[in-house]
Amino acid sequence: MSDPVISNLPVIDLRQADTDFPGFARALGEGLSDLGFVAVVGHPLDAAFLDSLYEAAARVFSLPDEVKRRYEHVASGRQRGFTPFGVEKAVGQDVSDLKEFWQLGRDLPADHPLALSEKVPPNRFPEEVVEFGERFRQYFANCEQVALTLLRGIGHYLGLPAGFFDALVKDGNTVARVLHYPDVPSGRIPGAVRAAAHEDINLITLLPASTKPGLELLTRDGRWTPTVVPPNVLVADTGDMMQYLTAGRMPSTTHRVVNPDVSDGGRYSLPFFVHPHPDGLLTPLDPAFGPPVRAEDMLMERLRAIGVA
Repeated sequence: MSDPVISNLPVIDLRQADTDFPGFARALGEGLSDLGFVAVVGHPLDAAFLDSLYEAAARVFSLPDEVKRRYEHVASGRQRGFTPFGVEKAVGQDVSDLKEFWQLGRDLPADHPLALSEKVPPNRFPEEVVEFGERFRQYFANCEQVALTLLRGIGHYLGLPAGFFDALVKDGNTVARVLHYPDVPSGRIPGAVRAAAHEDINLITLLPASTKPGLELLTRDGRWTPTVVPPNVLVADTGDMMQYLTAGRMPSTTHRVVNPDVSDGGRYSLPFFVHPHPDGLLTPLDPAFGPPVRAEDMLMERLRAIGVA
């Protein structure tokens, strides 16, 4: 794979999982252990489908603010529905990120214990743009299948029992986030960027091509490296939960989204955050790394730290 825009990332072909699973698992595990990020090809999210998602997202975020705020749900830590511009900030940052977003998750039966307790909150789709819910339900299903294949590869690489991650993420609080970075001129809000330096909270994240560049990764030697994702590529990275579970063997890599030098009309992005079952235990592979931690406890601690809960 010689495409220069992803030459800074190991490239993993999802189709290899069907023909050479041990080789697939080895390449994936080595890539994530080395950098925490890999580029994934051979996935089912084609450019036309992504365009349809971004079209629906643009219609939603163009709604009046008072309409969008009807779908805000503070009590759940804004894990579903709308989060307004200027609310979320990276851990340790005094200035909020330049973004607004919509979050959606899995649809559980109304009588499911996790639905009754709202540990997995119900979706809050906008009635004003019906296609948004329809398209993003399909996006969620497609991404979850990709994520399960990647997690099975990670489990094989780590020598975990077959089905380990399938059981950990079953009915989990996985979230698809529809991000809108408005066209805010650089410097208008001193010190603010589209997404300040941070690590993801969850087990693994999938990120298809955004509508504009801006993603940068912090390399192990302390250099910020721009990463432009082509339409046929997914970026996958490991989060803090995976880092904790693997006792640091698969690190969560710091990344950010920087402001453009000139007006760019705004940016949209669609990260998919894979979470365990809320009551799932994250037990480090090396007991000396730390005690078992319940997934929901780690999640809520981080949501409070970034200002959304």
